This record gives sequence, structure tokens and C-alpha cells, in this order.
Amino acid sequence: MGNRYQRIVFGDAARARQRSAGSVGAYGGDMSGDEAPVDEGRQELGSRELSMLTSAFQFHLATVTESGWPYVQYRSGPAGFVHHLGDNRIAFADFRGNRQFVSTGNIDANGRVAIFVADYPLRSRLKVFGRAHVSDDPELLRRLRRVDDGEISATCERSVVVDVEAFDWNCSRSLVPQYTADQVRERVQPYIDRITELQSEVAALRAAAEEKP
Repeated sequence: MGNRYQRIVFGDAARARQRSAGSVGAYGGDMSGDEAPVDEGRQELGSRELSMLTSAFQFHLATVTESGWPYVQYRSGPAGFVHHLGDNRIAFADFRGNRQFVSTGNIDANGRVAIFVADYPLRSRLKVFGRAHVSDDPELLRRLRRVDDGEISATCERSVVVDVEAFDWNCSRSLVPQYTADQVRERVQPYIDRITELQSEVAALRAAAEEKP
């Protein structure tokens, strides 16, 4: 997988706590000193990561304000609104919002971003770090508006392109399963169909019984 994720998120203070707790070995060992492993560069997205990202209908996007504070925004769209543009690059259409332009402004000033995406029914979650830029290319925006079910109906003003540097899969512990209305419907529909079938059979049996002399 590489060690870029550890190099991005584990600072001296985090490593000190890991050493104190005895968990530093579980997270790639110490990254400081003469025996620190060589930086292996960016982590390459695999089929599992790409499947998670390109099938998502929601995620949280973190950017960095010019005053140094983290800023988190929720992003959603039709399943498949996150596109793989090849290599380690993903992108999505930016919908019209409240016109504050905080996320896009942050990206213009400092392209570092983090993306948190979760599949709640399967209790899996993925953290992604990358460098983003905002694109006004109309052809790219037209491409990103296309999804499996047709085209995004919301007003899309620009594109956000992310070159992924690192990622990490979280464990499923403490992630509470949640289901959309469509997911619930999909799971209960076989039971509804069976109930409807049984109701028809009962009605037919009652009608037959009433016809008997």
C-alpha cells in the first residue's frame, strides 16, 4: 500500500502517543530517525478504492481555510457522480450552493483536501487525501454530469478535480448501519411481493369456498 498515508497524518505528537500506547508498530513503525523507511510516494488507487468512490452518492470533503482551520462540507449526488478520470485522478461536478464559495476558495488557495466516504449498509469507510483544483472546462463538466441513470439535473457550475496522494480504509467498528429509502425498499420488496401473492391466494380460496353449495 505504501507509507504516504502515514507520512501525511502521523505527526510527532501522534507518534509520541503511539509510542506511549505501544501501538506505533501497528502503524508502520517510527517515521523519524535514521531508520525511518523511505517515502514510497503516492498510493495507487486500486479497484476496491475506485469502486467505493465511483459508486458513492455522498461523501464529506475537507479543505483548509486561509486562516489554517479545517472546513468540512457534505457533497452528494446520484450514485456515480464521482468519476475516475484515469490514473490517480477523480473528479465531480460542483453543484450550485449558497454562493459562499468556501470550499472552492480554499482549494484555490491551498489544494490539499481530504475525502471521507462511507458505505453505511456494509459498514465500510475510506479516507482519501489529495491535491485538488477547480476546473471551468465546459467539456469536462459535461462529462461529469453524466451518470448511469442519465444526467445530473441539478445546476452544476464547475468541476473539482482531485489527484489522490494517499488513502486508508477504516475498520467497521462504531459505524452504525444506515439505509436510504431505496435501499430499504430493495430489501423489503421480496417480502411485500410474497405477502401480495399470499393475499391473492387467500382471496381465491375464499371465493372458491363461497361458490360451494
